[in-house]
Parts: sequence; C-alpha cells; structure tokens
Amino acid sequence: MTMKLEISKKLFLAILTLATLLLLSSCSRRSEIGEPRDNIEAAEEVFSIGVNAYLWSATLDTLSFMPLMNADHESGTIISDWKVNPSDSNERSKVDVIIVGKELRADALRVSVHRETLQNGNWASIEPRPESATQIITAIIIKARLLRRDNAPR
Repeated sequence: MTMKLEISKKLFLAILTLATLLLLSSCSRRSEIGEPRDNIEAAEEVFSIGVNAYLWSATLDTLSFMPLMNADHESGTIISDWKVNPSDSNERSKVDVIIVGKELRADALRVSVHRETLQNGNWASIEPRPESATQIITAIIIKARLLRRDNAPR
C-alpha cells in the first residue's frame, strides 16, 4: 500500500512539475503583431514630450511617406501636406492625426483622411477610400506596440 502511495506521490509531482514548466514556457512567447509579454513592466505611457511617445513615434513612422505640414508633440497633432497618388496624378490625399489619449490604445487616436480629384483644373473633395482611417490607426498601433516591446526592460 505504501508503495502505491509513494508512486502516486511521484507521479503527482512529475505532472505538477510538467504543468508548471509548460505554463512558464508560454510566458516568453510574443504574438506576431508585437503584443507585449504580460510580465513586462515597460513604461506604458511616456509623457516627457506631452503625449504617449510610442504613439507619437509610430505615427511619424507610419506617415513618413507623406510630406508633413505640422507636427506638434505637445498637442499631439500631426498634419500632412497633400500627397499626389503615384498611380493617378489626378488624385491626392492628406492625413491629420491627433493623439487624444495617453494610453497606447486605438481610441487614443483621431485620424482624418482627406481626398481630392482634379476636375477642370481645380481640386474637388471626394470621399476617402473606405476603411483608410482604420487601416492607418491599425498600422500606428502595431508599430507603437512593437516600439514599446523593444524598449521594455529585460
């Protein structure tokens, strides 16, 4: 009887050890879009420039293909200048981003996309492409999370 009890204890300890190792090994994995590990105590918000530094840097990086008219880190405002569509010279667009929150979240961003077409020598406003603002927000958030992850203490 004690032999069976001893084997049961050893089996229980082996299973417990294996379960603990499996749980601990999953802590170091990161998702493919740059989600931080749960145990990172990185600065979620860095405000020395007036707004979340990760959102600010990620926004500038995401919009780097467009000329900028204004970028004010204290107010969190980034306004691009008009960029002519490389595949259609009769179309141009611009993007305005305002960082309104201090947390690294999608609702901390306000993105406005403006689009115009050339008609009879004058630029006329038209609707932006569907989901363009959402796609820009998604790109900014992914980049900001990667920046936060890469700057986390090890």
